[in-house]
Amino acid sequence: MTEAIHIIDHSERVERLFEPYQDVLGEDYKAYRGHVYRVVTYAMHFLGGDDTHRALVETAFVYHDIGLWTKHDLAYLEPSEELALRDNAENGWGLDPELLRNAIHWHHKVTPYRGPHADVVNACRKGDWIDATGGKVRKGLSRDQVAQVEAAIPSYGFADVLQRLAKDLGGTAFKGNMRVLSHVFKI
Repeated sequence: MTEAIHIIDHSERVERLFEPYQDVLGEDYKAYRGHVYRVVTYAMHFLGGDDTHRALVETAFVYHDIGLWTKHDLAYLEPSEELALRDNAENGWGLDPELLRNAIHWHHKVTPYRGPHADVVNACRKGDWIDATGGKVRKGLSRDQVAQVEAAIPSYGFADVLQRLAKDLGGTAFKGNMRVLSHVFKI
């Protein structure tokens, strides 16, 4: 029997963080929100359910791709980081700025991150890889665990949203995906 995974499908913090960005996300809000909850679920699982860094994980994931919508650019890591760091400072959240930046900056890193707070950064990285690949990459989770998360938190077509943005912001889907690969993915 596969180990159950604790599903995080609601958080007051996530909902509060999304409020100022709902209009800019527009029709993509539900799809992005679902993605955020799935990756938070995976990341917290990799952290053993220890809530020590949950506020940071939730914050990082609300912001990790937000630059796609706020800057309309496929090179969205830096704009996403800047917004997260600005809001952290302006709102007095008290999150470690270096860790917040690293959790966002390295979330598409192909190989394990080796640096300060590697446990948190890698939990975020692995969580995003699982969801971004639709569970094809599972980072040690079983198919059943991924299926549990996907059944509990609908995608609302998140993969289609990403492909549409690649085309809309890149000129063609191919050019857009190449821009993402060259500006977002890290070795």
